[in-house]
Order: sequence, then C-alpha cells, then structure tokens
Amino acid sequence: MLQLVNVGHKSLADYATIASRGLMEDIRRLASPLEGSRVLHLSATAFGGGVAEINYTLVPLMQDVGLDTEWRIIHGQDEFFDVTKRIHNALQGRPEGLTPEHEDTYHRYNRMNADEFEDDFDFVVVHDPQPAALPEYLGASRARWIWRCHIDLSEPFRPVLDFLAPALSRYEAAIFHMPAYVPDIANLPPAYIWPPAIDPLTPKNMALSPEDAAYIVDQFGIDVDRPLLTQVSRFDPWKDPLGVIDAYREVKRTHSDVQLALVGSMAHDDPEGWEFYNQTVTYAAGDPDIFILSNLNNVGSVEVNAFQVHSNAVLQKSIREGFGLTVTEALWKGRPTVGGHVGGIPAQIVNGESGWLVDSPTECAEACREILDEPQAARQRGLRGKETVRRHYLTPRLLRDWLALFNRLAGNDVGETQLVVATAA
Repeated sequence: MLQLVNVGHKSLADYATIASRGLMEDIRRLASPLEGSRVLHLSATAFGGGVAEINYTLVPLMQDVGLDTEWRIIHGQDEFFDVTKRIHNALQGRPEGLTPEHEDTYHRYNRMNADEFEDDFDFVVVHDPQPAALPEYLGASRARWIWRCHIDLSEPFRPVLDFLAPALSRYEAAIFHMPAYVPDIANLPPAYIWPPAIDPLTPKNMALSPEDAAYIVDQFGIDVDRPLLTQVSRFDPWKDPLGVIDAYREVKRTHSDVQLALVGSMAHDDPEGWEFYNQTVTYAAGDPDIFILSNLNNVGSVEVNAFQVHSNAVLQKSIREGFGLTVTEALWKGRPTVGGHVGGIPAQIVNGESGWLVDSPTECAEACREILDEPQAARQRGLRGKETVRRHYLTPRLLRDWLALFNRLAGNDVGETQLVVATAA
C-alpha cells in the first residue's frame, strides 16, 4: 500500500474566533451530505513545501467535519524525482524537454504506484504533476478524481505540457490558484479557481511575542539589536535567493548594520535543492551577516515563525511563484512584506497599500530601505496585509471550497455556494 501520513487531530471549533460565523455555518451545511465519504489526498512528499503544510491541516479538518479522509505518499526514487523536478521547471517556463527515457521513467513509477492503489474512495485528490498519471493505469474507477495544481502554469514549455495533457484529461475536475494558470489543452476537465491558505493555529503561524522571537533568532547567531531581512523558501532558482543577496548587498551600502537570513527546507522530492543550496552558499561568499539556514540546522516551524516575526522586512523575491504562502504567513504576522511581482503574490499584496511588489534586486533594495527608514508607515502596510489574509487566505475558507466541490461532483443539492469555474469540459 501507499504510505499513510499521520496527520493528528484538529477541531474546526478551534477556528470559531478567527473565521466568520457565516463561513462556519457554510462549512457545516456543506459537510452534512458528505458525511462518511471516503477522501484520499495523494502527493509526492509529506514534508517541505506548501502542499505538505496545507495537508497537515486540511486532512484532519476534513476528518473532523465527518469525512473519512486519508493522505498517502507515492513511492519514488531519485531517478523519478529528477524527472518530476524537470517537469515542474518546464511547466513553470524553463525550456527543457523530456527524453524518451525521462518519459518512460515517469510512466513506470506512476504505473507502479497505481498497482499499490486501493480503489475504494469516493474522491481522490492528486497534488501536482508527480502522481498525475495514476488514473491512466487504473481503468474504471469508482472515485471522482481531482487534480490540484499548485504551480504557475501561465507560461509552460509546451512540449512538456503536451506530454502531461493526456493524463489530465482523465480527471473530473482540476483546481488552479489563478485563472492565468489554466492551461490551453484539449479535454481539460472543468477548472476551478481558488487560492491556497494557511493555518493560523499551527506553530508556524500562531501568535509569538517579540521577546520570544528574538530569543529564538538569537540562537542562530543573529544580532537581535541590528536590522534583519529574511526570505523563507526552498532553495530553488525560481525563488531567486541569489537576487535576494544582490538586493541585500545594495541595502548594505546605505545601512551597513543590516543582516540577511535565507531560511529554507530540503524536500524529499526536490533533488535540485542541494545543488542550489550550494550555489547560494558560494554566492554569499562567506559574508558573516548572511545566514543560510534550513531544517538541517534544526530550523522548524517555530523557528520560521520567529524569523518572520523578528524581521524588519520579510522578502519573497520570486521570479515564478504558484501562490507564495510564505507571503501569506508574513502578512498574517503583520510584517512589512516585499514580494516579486509574479504569480499569486500580487493577489495578496496591493503595492503601496499592504506591501511592496518588485521586479528586480534594485527595486527590492529600494523597498527594504523604505521599510528601514520609515518603520511606522511600513508597519501600517503590514497590518493592512494581515486583514487581507484574515478575510481570504485562512484554512476554514479552503475547507469550505473543497466541500463545495465534493458536493458539486456528487450531485448534491446544497444550495448556492460560489465556485469559480475558468473553463468547461
């Protein structure tokens, strides 16, 4: 069998003081006709990245409202994840194709995982490209299959998109963060649009006092009495940590006491991570005010929280970005936030009102200088960003969207709950 992830327990009632009463009532109304339905989430890894973080909250909340929900991980070796990382990069625009050997590896592992699949679910949610071809090897299935895409498909490398297209045609629904991500391919199922969300009650996002944050950050050698810029992300070229270092170096010319923390995680399904981590370390050139940290330095959820809370500015200078949950996290903490003008980041930040949107290291440096020079005005932008997150990007809203889709696919008449559909089959 595919590996089962232990997600623990969560209670929807714990969110009653954060979510609106109307949203909580909507969730209960939508959950009622689905009680006992069997739901499976399939993904490539149980740690590292936004998909895993979302599922550790979404799955137990689905259980709490009455759905029999599991999360399982597909099997894969380095040769498979090398190919799926190549697919990921190509779908986000890198012009690199697949050889026949790559294609064979991808399908061989999907076939192998299909052999391990037990077809006794009502709904199967497949996350991202890694397990996307499983339905091709199952024949008739009793489940309603849904593909959840977490990456930016606005400018894909066409040959790789065309390779994946036959697999996607076998789903009953596909979900994307934004309308611009819906690919132009034949036989795509109805495409639903909704953004991801963060859990405000996890250790990564719970309230943390400035004093506790400073104490934690101090353990990693940060001088807590000097200004700190932080980017939290995987070590990935799309996150542009080298561009962040360039921006920091520009800021350093006028604010000599500034420090930079690049805080990441090494994920099981990201074989490029080590290579780019090493490139980042080399690019930092031994600067004692640049701190490059990861889960291998015992940086976990609480530590990430502390770095975000303590930072004068939180950066996410991506050049491609599916949505950018690290931006959501920083805004939720009321921090002045600088994001790349790409992907889902502009959906979260109104430039000049709730944060800063930038297109280059120089613009990023200018934003950071403004934050350091005008901290009170920067703080007001951060607080406006926090309210945006409270209204749109917290987990109860995400749960509501999933329940609405399950009901629609099951043909349940539960009244009107808006779902944005970008295209029809």
